[in-house]
Amino acid sequence: MRENQVIAIEDLAVKNMMKNPKLAQAISDASWGELVRQLEYKCDWYGRTLIKIDRWFPSSKRCGNCGHIVEKMPLNIRQWDCPQCGTHHDRDINAANNILAAGLAVSVCGATVRPHESVSRKAGATKQKPKL
Repeated sequence: MRENQVIAIEDLAVKNMMKNPKLAQAISDASWGELVRQLEYKCDWYGRTLIKIDRWFPSSKRCGNCGHIVEKMPLNIRQWDCPQCGTHHDRDINAANNILAAGLAVSVCGATVRPHESVSRKAGATKQKPKL
């Protein structure tokens, strides 16, 4: 935790995901909500920045090489080739790289990850406050 100045995560709707009977047990076992709560707390404690990327950001569907966004990608597709540039992607690794890139862009530019919402962050809005 001490080496990372900025941590970027996807802001998932954990409560909504728990409604899916096929995913509920795995999500509950992973304690995703608790992980995020702890990250917020630790980032505040150590003076780090936690950036939550909007859950609608197409992290899995965006080609990390050329930026092309695939229109549809069901959850069972774990690897794919970009129709624009031909780059082969592992879905999860590509999503992680896209989330990192978006988080760094927010950190550096102060903009949101959605082009139609690109506005600078307000002063003091760089850190997440711990929920008590």
